[in-house]
Amino acid sequence: MKQLVAVAPHKAAILECEDRTINANEVRVQVDFASPKHGSELAGFRGESPHMDEYYDESWHTFLPRPETDKKGVNFGNWNLGNQWVGIITEVGSEVVDYKVGDRVCGYGGIRETHIVNAVNNFYLLKMPEEMSWKSAVCFDPAQFALGGIRDAHVRTGDRVAIIGLGAIGQLAAQMAKLAGASYVAVVDPIEKRRQVALHTGADEAFDPLKQDVGLELKKATNKLGVDVVIETSANEFALQQSLRGLAYGGTIAYVGWARPFKGGLDLGREAHFNNAKIVFSRACSEPNPDYPRWSWRRIEEACWKMLSEGMLNCEGIVDPVVPFEESASGYERNVDLFPDQSVKLGVKF
Repeated sequence: MKQLVAVAPHKAAILECEDRTINANEVRVQVDFASPKHGSELAGFRGESPHMDEYYDESWHTFLPRPETDKKGVNFGNWNLGNQWVGIITEVGSEVVDYKVGDRVCGYGGIRETHIVNAVNNFYLLKMPEEMSWKSAVCFDPAQFALGGIRDAHVRTGDRVAIIGLGAIGQLAAQMAKLAGASYVAVVDPIEKRRQVALHTGADEAFDPLKQDVGLELKKATNKLGVDVVIETSANEFALQQSLRGLAYGGTIAYVGWARPFKGGLDLGREAHFNNAKIVFSRACSEPNPDYPRWSWRRIEEACWKMLSEGMLNCEGIVDPVVPFEESASGYERNVDLFPDQSVKLGVKF
């Protein structure tokens, strides 16, 4: 069996790996399609994750140094790259009652030819309706963070919204803003193909931050008022500056992206100081949820799967390009940094 492995920072390879006999509570899945995670996963692949030399302590709610005896947070040479997959169950353990051979399912895990998965009381082994696209299924993870941003920013009917950064999270957030009743949704990204995908799926206007003063354009589009909400997914300091510039007085920025250390481009003495801006750092899987106990991460997950499985979100243009498994190493490496021809979210076909 083969799998995609991070062998060094910025370097991926397809390597042989061992398979095993399934246990009574497990199923074996033959993978048809898979996709990586383009935020925290790529940070680890670059060797830039804060988890490399530190760890997040849940009791202190802060990062602390790893003990000298502890391994680094990224295990190059053994890390099976990838986030989600879609496949067909080919073998079922004796204790499994909710799944059968031939079921099409989606799950979490790396890009590899087969997966062995616990199939007893496992929410994350998701059955797919016959009509559900595999591209919708592998967008389950980014959809959660998109919905978290929409909810944390309190997007309401009639609001004017800007989505900055049009990876999978931003694309889905733009569609969700429309579903929530936003009267105007502007999208911002330097890659033209990403802007076109967002316009095709319902965004009202698109801006190129490399050629336009985005903050000022948002003010022009709203008769000087600015947008009520910005969903910032790019984690770029220049994008945050433009978010503050284009935000309405007293408006809210949901900061969804996972940022690297800022090295310039952010001046909080400008619009941020004068316009009573609010920034909420949004992470859907951080518990308790801001709306606990009514909302939890699980409720966000369930809401996202319902939207995706019922076709309420269009993911066909989001998963692009799609490369054969044999080309997944080079395809993954190309997605580490932005290229003019890159679209949104890498897909892998087996």
